[in-house]
Amino acid sequence: MGLRGYIIKRIVYTFVLIIAVITVNFVIFNLMPGNPIQQYVASLRGRITEERLQRLERAYGLDKPLIERYFLTIVNMLTFNFGISWQSGDPFAKMILTPLVNTLILMGISTILSIVVGIIIGTLCAARRGGIFDSTMVLLSLATYSVPIYFIAWTVILIFGIQLKWFPTGGIEPHEWGRNPPTNIFEVIAGRIPYLILPTLTLFVFTVGGWILLTRATVLEAITEDYVVTAKAKGLPERTILYKHVLKNAAPPLLTQIVLSLASMIGGAIITETCFSYNGMGLLTWRAIYPVPDLPLLNALFYVMALAVIIGNFIADLLYGVVDPRIRYG
Repeated sequence: MGLRGYIIKRIVYTFVLIIAVITVNFVIFNLMPGNPIQQYVASLRGRITEERLQRLERAYGLDKPLIERYFLTIVNMLTFNFGISWQSGDPFAKMILTPLVNTLILMGISTILSIVVGIIIGTLCAARRGGIFDSTMVLLSLATYSVPIYFIAWTVILIFGIQLKWFPTGGIEPHEWGRNPPTNIFEVIAGRIPYLILPTLTLFVFTVGGWILLTRATVLEAITEDYVVTAKAKGLPERTILYKHVLKNAAPPLLTQIVLSLASMIGGAIITETCFSYNGMGLLTWRAIYPVPDLPLLNALFYVMALAVIIGNFIADLLYGVVDPRIRYG
């Protein structure tokens, strides 16, 4: 099978997987005992106008048979028509937009930093396996990767936010912006950077250890191959051997994890964003759960997160052949 056939096969498989995710979401939110969506809409009677209640019922197909509701759900999910909020009357797609951008900024910075630093240090650990540097990094990685993230967040807040007062302990922007928001993009960036430091540091400390350990393990598998001995015999510098030859051949498992990590950024970090009151997808998910579950919003959030992971996995499969020519599509 050639590349074109493989891509078509993967597209079909991905579409089937998306339909499966939508089906599971439909079962969870519509076919569980008591019909959660129907109960959710019914609980709003008396709290909103009758006109808005009817709009909600039509949006979720509660006036239609079950099979029609299922196909309506498929169409709505594929077109990102997630319904409307009973509180504001705004579409959920609009409500998700701002938290999504905030989360991509936070998770993007912390994830990329963790990947780059983790791969560099992990490769060095593998090259110096058994030494002081390797043992120290492995010990620190296991420690930070095992500690609960809320403990790291509280420690960071206590040291840098409360004791040293270097950075704000929560929020995404200065409070005075609510009354007088800046119009200059550079002022916006400069004003938001201090609010990104502590949550970014928390996520970096929590995740970088995993990248160090994963990179070390994959590089150790490749570093004993014959081509490494040949490269050393040719007199190539150690850095060239590590980063141009060994790391390239150890890349496939790292590539999968990188793509899935980037895809999972959309889900945000519930604990970290809650600890820092950071208005992202994680905090939005928490508010959709507590104190009163917002089932339609949860349905939309779960679908978006699952869709990002599915697409990320599809991209990873396509990149395999680019990174490692030994892989053949078939």
